[in-house]
Amino acid sequence: MFNKVLIANRGEIALRILRACKEMGIPTVAVHSTADANAMHVRLADQSVCIGPPASRDSYLNVHQIIAACEVTGADAIHPGYGFLSENAKFAEILEAHNITFIGPSSAHISMMGDKIVAKQTAKELGIPIVPGSDGAVTELDDARRIANDIGYPVIIKAASGGGGRGMKVVNNDDEMTTALQTTRTEAGAAFGDDSVYIEKYLATPRHIEVQVMGDGKGRGVHLGERDCSLQRRHQKVLEEANSPALTVEQRERIGGICAKAIGDMGYSGAGTIEFLYENGEFYFIEMNTRLQVEHPVTEMITRIDLVNEQLNVAMGNGMTFEQKDVRFQGHAIECRINAENARTFVPSPGEITYYHPPGGLGVRVDSGVFSGYRVPPYYDSLIGKLIVVGRTRTECLNRLRRALDEFVVDGIDTTLPLFQDLVRNEDVIAGDYDIHWLEKYLANKTD
Repeated sequence: MFNKVLIANRGEIALRILRACKEMGIPTVAVHSTADANAMHVRLADQSVCIGPPASRDSYLNVHQIIAACEVTGADAIHPGYGFLSENAKFAEILEAHNITFIGPSSAHISMMGDKIVAKQTAKELGIPIVPGSDGAVTELDDARRIANDIGYPVIIKAASGGGGRGMKVVNNDDEMTTALQTTRTEAGAAFGDDSVYIEKYLATPRHIEVQVMGDGKGRGVHLGERDCSLQRRHQKVLEEANSPALTVEQRERIGGICAKAIGDMGYSGAGTIEFLYENGEFYFIEMNTRLQVEHPVTEMITRIDLVNEQLNVAMGNGMTFEQKDVRFQGHAIECRINAENARTFVPSPGEITYYHPPGGLGVRVDSGVFSGYRVPPYYDSLIGKLIVVGRTRTECLNRLRRALDEFVVDGIDTTLPLFQDLVRNEDVIAGDYDIHWLEKYLANKTD
């Protein structure tokens, strides 16, 4: 058992981790910027430490201050949540040197999967299907054109250290390659400090399918099914569901089995997500996230397995509390990411929430750290909460989600609730007939 767990994050995920720790009887330490002094997880933690001013670089990304907070409070483990330092291999190394447990995979696995080129090569070696493309980084124009012609246009150029939809360019022919290669390398260098790029076949109408995995670090890996994250805007996920309406039971078992075996062969420890593009019955690896995902609740709702609890158990050396045969998929779940943004323009809307009333009832879960009187700061991601609904069938889930969205009240700021109220009544969404480009086309048609 850990002495204390320091939660190196904020918002709804910090509260989610705190709840899991409390249920396991583990004391918690909340760190916060001056902007988050009144946050709910700070109020509920056993101890709290201010680690700096509002800017992330001076607080939630300030490794020195976070380690100092561990030393002051006696915390011997850190849960990074998602974002911030959650996939920072150097941070994990520093914690190892200070005898502080990083609740996540090893720094070596974070580093391996953080480099998209190395990750793709590793996936191929582990038997995971990959997208056709370059074997490594591409720097020369002639090489880029040769690779593109070998696999066939259109192709996409991606930053090796990229993420969040940045550092990507679709190229349709040789003439476009000159500008695209240089532009992507320049953008990658500016955004990630690494101008390495690689080339992949561009799939025209794929779905985004990801497989939730867990490893005990001792050679055993399991999968907890897939999530469909195809409804995206600017490569950012908006709505996620489990299981995918596009997959059969046989496809789920096949790709899940491949991923579970790979995790075991890697000796991976903790939670992770292997992400794919899926088109015409085939899966193509795109990346692995070595952390808890924003959308992990939909998996929890259909498996009844607490992923944060499992992360903590693995990090304490207890292993997972279940085996593959114990994983049962029950019903269908959908998550909506509620952001403090205008639902039409997507302009951020920080400010005070004057009234807050979350929905309730059977099969409804709201993960949020906000409350009436809470002031949404302008310094961070605009996510203020997640509405997760489960039903015995996808139809029941959608009916319940419509009801829950109509009950949800957030006054004082703009939110994306109206967008979801539209989406869950759209015929394509109801039919599950969409791909990763569907939402942007839908939004463009609404503004025309």
